Amino acid sequence: MKLPIYMDYNATTPVDPRVLEEMLPYFKDRFGNAASRNHAFGWQAEEAVEKAREQVASAIGATSKEIIWTSGATESNNIAIKGVANMYRDKGNHIITNVIEHKAVIDPCKYLEQNGFRVTFLPVDKYGMVHAEQVREAMTDQTILVTIMHGNNEVGTINPIGEIGKLCKEREVLFHVDACQTFAKQPIDVEQMGIDLLSCSGHKIYGPKGVGALYVRRKKPRVRCEPVVHGGGHERGMRSGTLNVPGIVGMGKAAELCVQNQSHEIENVTRLRNRLKDGLFNRLPEIYLNGHPTQRIPNNLNISFLYVEGESLMMGFSDIAVSSGSACTSASLEPSYVLKALGLGDDLAHSSIRFSIGRFTTEQEIDYAIERVCVAVEKLREMSPLYEMAQEGIDLSTVQWAAH
Repeated sequence: MKLPIYMDYNATTPVDPRVLEEMLPYFKDRFGNAASRNHAFGWQAEEAVEKAREQVASAIGATSKEIIWTSGATESNNIAIKGVANMYRDKGNHIITNVIEHKAVIDPCKYLEQNGFRVTFLPVDKYGMVHAEQVREAMTDQTILVTIMHGNNEVGTINPIGEIGKLCKEREVLFHVDACQTFAKQPIDVEQMGIDLLSCSGHKIYGPKGVGALYVRRKKPRVRCEPVVHGGGHERGMRSGTLNVPGIVGMGKAAELCVQNQSHEIENVTRLRNRLKDGLFNRLPEIYLNGHPTQRIPNNLNISFLYVEGESLMMGFSDIAVSSGSACTSASLEPSYVLKALGLGDDLAHSSIRFSIGRFTTEQEIDYAIERVCVAVEKLREMSPLYEMAQEGIDLSTVQWAAH
């Protein structure tokens, strides 16, 4: 076993060696621009891009013509949300999302709010789930877009996308899904689930960073997005710019491998995650699972360790790479906005750790992590006067702390 151990797969994944092998020729021998239509170098690149389009499309039951290449899920989310808002502005100005979306959805929605749109940020239940009934109640005759994530990046809860999609179809409202954490790793069918736009990213599926895709439905209804980036009209006019051919090839191959091994990988990471969860819960009192107990991404385990501060705990096992929030907000010392929205108090929100495992995680690493985490928690609790008071049966919520 090699140290440090990586348990932050929800932030990014290592590139699978088979993916890298597929990409390498497109850096050197097949270096053409996919938009160069006059010679073999361009045709070769274009052919590779189209093959990857098919690989990504087949992962979600779409057609290759419905896949738009982007630089990642953040750009895909921006094109979907701002692009639809501006294209359908004459039909209405109301958008529905929820309070624990990724910042790449929340921030474009807030930007639109400043530009004359009305956005409803739905609350979530204690597990971090949005329900179709909430969406129905929030809809008005001005609603043009609903954007709800499939699996939450921090607590792992999976939303009832099929039910929300069915509702959107009935009401003829466009439905966008940020599927960054679930694309190719969970069964997704855009037809069955009623999804009109879907964002995904290469680096979450053992592909390279800096490449992503946006699914945009072509019929029933034909969805159109105004471009966010102008210049050249590539990608059905929705996203101009020279395509990242090696990255696209890598994302296509990564998607294909994920789909081929989907059921086996779900089974394997679920088993490893449960081993980690059981190991921690059997040894440590006063720890709490965040997110839905069953409707969750199989590789995610978000736990609050009461009477221990999350950042201190991470320093206690610095040879295990984990996260105390999403990768995009982990530089902040504020407690996670996702956990706060689930109703957690500061004590639990500040003590949460996200473990996320993946394709290359081993049982040996899981057992090592259990041991290291338990020792660190026990050591920090020994030093905590709060833990000592709680052990003596004092209800900390009733304590009146003297001011200086």
